Parts: sequence; structure tokens; C-alpha cells
Amino acid sequence: MIYGVKCSKCGLMQMPQSKCKSCGSPLEETPKAPPKLSSDPRPPRRIVPETADPVRPTEPAGAGWAAGETGGNRCSECGMEFSSEDLIRISGTQVCARCKPLIVQRLREGVVLAGEMTYAGFWIRFGAKMIDGIILSAVGFGLGFLGTMVSGEGVAGAVLQNLLYFALSVAYVTYFLGRYNATPGKMACGLKVVRPDNPKISYARALGREFAEFLSSVILCIGYIMAAFDQEKRALHDRICDTRVVKV
Repeated sequence: MIYGVKCSKCGLMQMPQSKCKSCGSPLEETPKAPPKLSSDPRPPRRIVPETADPVRPTEPAGAGWAAGETGGNRCSECGMEFSSEDLIRISGTQVCARCKPLIVQRLREGVVLAGEMTYAGFWIRFGAKMIDGIILSAVGFGLGFLGTMVSGEGVAGAVLQNLLYFALSVAYVTYFLGRYNATPGKMACGLKVVRPDNPKISYARALGREFAEFLSSVILCIGYIMAAFDQEKRALHDRICDTRVVKV
């Protein structure tokens, strides 16, 4: 579309210029054409520099991972990697903000966290076992004497004595572990039997651990010796029942 200019003096319509061709009068300023509207309804495209990462936007220095940091800081609960600034240290363990309430609740319930467990070694556990053996022998001697009086001497008396001693040993360990998490021998040595996620063990697990300990003894006591070479000082019966013996 061609725009013309009309002379205000002589009325001649002519192309835009500074003076009229007919009378020489100065012409008005040439009107500008209206802007051309786009027929495309889509918004204009945003031009992204080629150096920008289209998947992960660039982060300012100090946000997220620190400069030069390669990770390696994991939450002890969920296992996710975080920067050191995003982890909270609680009782020797470091956790993220999302797992913090769970850890705090466990501490209130008396759970021993994996990061603060001090595992009992082979020899201190051996000493605790010796103390329990002395206590059981003393009580078993009395029960054996009682059994001899009831059934007399001979094979029947020996069998009864062994059965009474076995029942006493199972009841002794099951009761003290289920009630106190430790037998008197372990209490004397400052030890406790726990699970990784719970400070208490049930009577059923205590009973199962006693039978699993019998397995550790019948294979030439190899099940006990395993505690000397295990990273968490676990004997065979600890592995079977998922228990740990820790210092308190």
C-alpha cells in the first residue's frame, strides 16, 4: 500500500516530499505505516546460548554441589548423595533433612544407631560366656543333685540331669536376652545383644539365637571363632538371627 500526502494549500495529492510540486508550500510530516501484525499465534522463541545445558540449568557458585566437590557424602539412612552443607550430623551419623525426623524418633526410642555401635570382640565375649557358664554350672549342680535323688544313679539319672541342664540353659538365655538384652555374664562385661534397627530383641528371637548358638558349638566352635574375623564381630548365631553384640 502506497501512502500519499495532500497539500493543505492547493489540495494536490502527491508522493511524500518536503515541498508541494504545484505551489511550493511545505508539506506535513509523512505518516508512518502501522506495524505489521504477525499471524502466528505462538509466542516468540527464546534464544538459548549454545553454552547452556538444555537438560540441567546452570547453578550459581555455592548452590548445590560446592565448587570442585565430587560427592561421596551419603545419608546414612536413605543412601542418597548430598553436599556436605545439606547433611546433618546426629550421634556420629550424617543424615539428610528428610530422614532427620526418623533418626530423632529412633533416638527417643533408644535405638542404637549403626554409626555409634561399638562391637564387642572375641575375647570379651568369651569372658562373658565363661561367667554365664559358671553360673549355669552352679545352678545345674543343684538341679542334678535333685534329679539324682528322684531317679537314682545310672543311665536314667544321667539323662535326666542332661535334660534339666539343657532346659535350664535355654530358659536362662531366653529370659535374660528377651528381658534385659544381656545375660548376667554379658552384663558383668558391659555387653548387650541388639538388632541393627531395634534396641530390643524378642523372646522368640532370643530363643532362636540360643539354638543357633548350639549350631556354632557343634561345628568345632567355628561359629564362635567367626566373630574374630567379622567386621561387625558377628558369630555364626549372630548372622543367623541378625543380632550384634555391642559395648554399652
